[in-house]
Amino acid sequence: MQAWMCESLDGVDALKWRDLPTPEPQAGEVRIAIRAASLNFPDSLTIVGKYQFKPELPFVPGSEFSGRIDALGEGVTGFQVGEPVVGIASSGGFATHACMPAARVLPLPPGVDLVDASAFAFTYGTSHHALLDRGALQPGETVLVLGAAGGVGTAAVQIAKAAGARVIAAASSDAKCEFLKTLGADATINYSQASLRDALKAATDGKGPDVIYDPVGGDLAEPALRSIAWRGRYLVIGFAAGSIPALPWNLPLLKGAAIVGVFWGEFARREPRAFAAGMAQLMQWYAQGKVRPAIDRRLPMAEVRAAYHRMASRQVQGKVVLVNG
Repeated sequence: MQAWMCESLDGVDALKWRDLPTPEPQAGEVRIAIRAASLNFPDSLTIVGKYQFKPELPFVPGSEFSGRIDALGEGVTGFQVGEPVVGIASSGGFATHACMPAARVLPLPPGVDLVDASAFAFTYGTSHHALLDRGALQPGETVLVLGAAGGVGTAAVQIAKAAGARVIAAASSDAKCEFLKTLGADATINYSQASLRDALKAATDGKGPDVIYDPVGGDLAEPALRSIAWRGRYLVIGFAAGSIPALPWNLPLLKGAAIVGVFWGEFARREPRAFAAGMAQLMQWYAQGKVRPAIDRRLPMAEVRAAYHRMASRQVQGKVVLVNG
């Protein structure tokens, strides 16, 4: 097999493409011949040691991938060789093969494209858990999605629409705003040119958004929170801007608003039945054409550095996927 190895926490340019022995699955594991792996924002943090999960060096980065099972470890039931699956891991995806516990593998229903599948679980799972579970989103409510052109943002726009909400998508350029309209956004805001508060006031007739989906943090958080509707829910997804905001606590008090944390990985571990139900609904929506990953680029697996650099330059609209073969 071949794999990208992270041997030091010195960033993407230090990753090495290595020839390695193809591993044999241990008891309770399956081996996946990887077709595609998507790049997620946490993958950029893991290789510099800044994510919550810190794998032991050396490791293969890549946390979400799809392919077909090509070997079963002792005691594994419920899977068969050749079956299409998705692997949800903390590492291992940027390679030609990966062994992982069968419990972290999801079988794919018929008709799911393997490239789409590699860009689905993390972003759509996060956004579904955030909006419908943690945010208790109701039909007819208004959702503001910050950083809407990224992976989780594009998923959030589609999921909110599928749930019957009105969606305001905010992004950093006119081109991204036009792209978001093609995904179903009812209104868009280019926050690099307009005052976020003024634009939200105009877009909601002064009421404000009922739910704010924030994977960005930074300077956008306070004006967004100041704009929230009465009894609104502010969903804390992540901090792609690089800084964790310190917010005035009187703001949620004045609006009767809730600040709600979203950690999908821990949710999936602690609440497997709820996680499985959410994924089942997402797969049903995928089959119905209500949600579909926005693929920004399909690059050969050998071009993983180019994928990281494209994400770092904030050019990505949706997800970048690395493909074998």
